[in-house]
Amino acid sequence: MLSRVMSFALRGLEGVPVEVETDINKGLVAYDLVGLPDAAVKESKERVRSAIKNSALRFPVSKITINLAPADIKKEGSHYDLPIAVSILKASDQLPSDTEGVVFLGELALDGTLRAVTGMLPMLISAKARGFTKFIVPYPNANEASFIEGASVYALRSLKEVVAFLSGEGTFQPVEHRSYDSVVRARKYDCDLCFVKGQRIAKRALEIAAAGGHNILLVGPPGTGKTMLARCLPTIMPDMTFEEALEVTKIHSVSGELSEEGIVTLRPFRTPHHTATTVSLCGGGANVRPGEISKAHNGVLFLDELPEYSRSALESLRQPLEDGQITVTRAGGAATFPADFMLCASMNPCPCGNYGSAELVCTCTPAQIKRYRSKISGPLLDRIDLQVEVDSVKYDDLISDGAEETSAQVKARVEAARAVQRERFAEDGIRCNASMGERQLKKYCRLSRECEQVLRSAFENLHLSVRARSRIIKVARTIADLDYSSEIQPRHILEAASYRSLDGDML
Repeated sequence: MLSRVMSFALRGLEGVPVEVETDINKGLVAYDLVGLPDAAVKESKERVRSAIKNSALRFPVSKITINLAPADIKKEGSHYDLPIAVSILKASDQLPSDTEGVVFLGELALDGTLRAVTGMLPMLISAKARGFTKFIVPYPNANEASFIEGASVYALRSLKEVVAFLSGEGTFQPVEHRSYDSVVRARKYDCDLCFVKGQRIAKRALEIAAAGGHNILLVGPPGTGKTMLARCLPTIMPDMTFEEALEVTKIHSVSGELSEEGIVTLRPFRTPHHTATTVSLCGGGANVRPGEISKAHNGVLFLDELPEYSRSALESLRQPLEDGQITVTRAGGAATFPADFMLCASMNPCPCGNYGSAELVCTCTPAQIKRYRSKISGPLLDRIDLQVEVDSVKYDDLISDGAEETSAQVKARVEAARAVQRERFAEDGIRCNASMGERQLKKYCRLSRECEQVLRSAFENLHLSVRARSRIIKVARTIADLDYSSEIQPRHILEAASYRSLDGDML
């Protein structure tokens, strides 16, 4: 007997249809699994055998051949257990043959229980895009699947329930569709800008960065609140749309980092340690998986103590910062992952941390300072739009009763600026000022003669690169948006240029 059951494979973040074919014939008892299976798929033999027997069903004592088609795509993961089991039961006449249009995904425990699998959401989205509308998945994946609209997803607990469902025994209801808005309202950030005392200039820079999607570098002595400021950055960024949340959730689902809620509602804030390797940042491995920069997609990648990271790891950020995506190529294949993140970095001004401080004395020699700062290359520094010096907070500021602005107040201004940008770039396919190319710069950032004179002075005095000039214009456009100004004014250029004052010192 021959049976066919539909499942899906993952290639990066895209699902690919896989047909599980089972042929049962007379002959020597054997179990052959073909179609480029990896170790996890090959091990399904014993899981499927035990799950079928412990579900009071019959495992055929015959020659069983299972093919995962197409055979030229490597099959990875444990989610083929359920389709293989269903295919065997169909081929042995223990299940009705009518499973046309149903996609099966799930791992089996030895007692027949269905276990959650990673990458469920991207596979469901890809399957729906290909016309499939009926799915059987493990019950623990129900929350993740509940955001798929226009499809019938049945989250079942065991192989017994799958057999009962396919046999028409019992009543099973599809997973109830959940509204994204209801989930967003229930989530809160743990930090707020109102808890950061002083640091007026740094807070202003954070607001500009959030309003335009700009990268930012915080430079200052230890203990000045750089990390706390960085952690507040996501709290003033606009809420993710449902489409953005789905993009982030797909990445976290593939990485196996999805919470029980089933969807990521807060903008990611990733903080890899400075010992992180290039592979852990960019992604890769034997089975290509997304790295930290992809997990920070639509959020913030925070690199604390920037010069402590390896040079190769830092240089690997240059291309994703420009393109908003990264293609990871390994011997086992290639995958393209989104990586549209805001880079927020912090560092000390020198090895001892006190260079330039108004109160503390620096003990470093000029050679030590130069060597320390030279760990950050000019091309990488060019891609950081805002470079902010953060000095120590005075004690009087710490104990003052003056009310600081909350993240919600700053966020309101940021959202107003982003609304202007969405309207401006409606026909360009970009979302914020930081993503502008040369064509958009010429179209939306025309400078007056006075603005050009200010920019020329900054360009010559700070020895800026061509890329740095473009970055200043983009930041000035954001400052103008926050100022409700349709045109860039000289004061906007001056403020934007003030955030490039470290360029000459860092090289």
